[in-house]
Amino acid sequence: MAESYRVCIGGEWADGGAGTYEIVNPATEQVVAHAPQASVEQSLAATQAAAEAFESWSRTTPEYRASLLEAAADLLDARLDEFIPIVQAETGATMRVAKTLQVPQAGARFRRYARGALEPTIDPLPPAVMPNTPLAPGGLISAVARRAPVGVVSCITSYNFPMTNMAGKIGPALAMGNTVVVKPAPQDPIGVIKLVELMHDAGFPPGVINVVCGTDIPASEALVSSPHVDMISFTGSTGVGRRIGEVAGGDMKRLLLELGGKGACIVFDDADLKAAIGGIASVWGFHSGQICTAPTRVIAQRGIYDQLVAGLAMAAKHMKVGNPLERDTVVGPVITGVHRARVEGYIESARAEGAEIAAGGDRGGMDSGFFVAPTLIANATNQMTAVREEIFGPVVVVVPFDDDDEAVAIANDSDFGLYSYVFTKDTPKAWSVAQRLRSGNVGINSLQRNHEAPFGGFKQSGVGRDGGSYGLLAYSEMQSIVWPG
Repeated sequence: MAESYRVCIGGEWADGGAGTYEIVNPATEQVVAHAPQASVEQSLAATQAAAEAFESWSRTTPEYRASLLEAAADLLDARLDEFIPIVQAETGATMRVAKTLQVPQAGARFRRYARGALEPTIDPLPPAVMPNTPLAPGGLISAVARRAPVGVVSCITSYNFPMTNMAGKIGPALAMGNTVVVKPAPQDPIGVIKLVELMHDAGFPPGVINVVCGTDIPASEALVSSPHVDMISFTGSTGVGRRIGEVAGGDMKRLLLELGGKGACIVFDDADLKAAIGGIASVWGFHSGQICTAPTRVIAQRGIYDQLVAGLAMAAKHMKVGNPLERDTVVGPVITGVHRARVEGYIESARAEGAEIAAGGDRGGMDSGFFVAPTLIANATNQMTAVREEIFGPVVVVVPFDDDDEAVAIANDSDFGLYSYVFTKDTPKAWSVAQRLRSGNVGINSLQRNHEAPFGGFKQSGVGRDGGSYGLLAYSEMQSIVWPG
């Protein structure tokens, strides 16, 4: 990763206007690259370049847009061996996660939205018989509902899956005829910068895809406040999402916000405990718990509570914490030393508030790197800080309950509502409980996703939905066209 990385504005690559900053490997604490620090002026220039490219790009054919997205996916597939080490080094992901989800899924999302570009954008409506009015003569009035591109979209992503998350934004945005300004998370922007390079190699015209990055808050806010920006698509913390809403609200900009989560996982007495324990334990093994859909807040019925805690504690012992390049490593580092301190602070707060640390609570014997061992907090209550706030690390809390109503009440007593889970062999009960949960997504006896389903959150977990064809809806405006039949 010794090459020089730059921002891209209107098809031109340039050094960061405010210099560079260091990218640190979370596993080794070594500097692995220097990223460009974009200036406010560069952020604004990127939005202007996207606005200037919008008119011509939005009038291209769906087939043309689909062909470019397919070409980008083909190039990425051909260059996986180049991208995987880069993204692994800057995210600290284990090689298994890097090879299966960090990079290849970006190409899969491009292919999905290459198909999506060809989906119909006009819905014919039944004609309406309208009477004479002072405004117009009556008659048979026909209409269609048309999905039109929004305009310029600022795509801002989180650090956990930088390339995959970004592809999930720019894929549907470009398929719908929008132009984009890409802003990857400051902790790991290199893979995304190279992804934009690859998309230009695939033939995307200048200005359609622009990229800036950096740690500077004013330069980031410029991507929200710029008069050239019509929509902000953001994945990240609820706090940042609120600030984006404040800045964007004054200009009525369109928002798609996928924010924090504190996944409630209700486990009933009759549940398949092996499946429940395996699913919950995947929080620790899957990118060190740095995923917003994780079932980190387990709500366990008292009849199986002790058995569930014991099973999770045993599972934690079999999860190797260590070098993410080694094949048998299950839990790698969290993204930064600052974030590790934040995670450790939540563990200490749970201990101070009377909970039991049933597993982990330390750094897994690692002397360097930003490691946190898989940690299990038992004998918790729903009022404890570690239970109520998103930790975004390899930490699971377990809260007991007695009956269905109490389980639902505990699950819904949260500021978040992104992804919840229900484990029980009584599927009618699971269906009933799922519908009572104030959560944008509910998994029943499984942590598996259906990527065609609408994805997003209730309450403080976000605004709007993407995923599958819903992603195309998210990046479009509805336009009604009416004429006399």
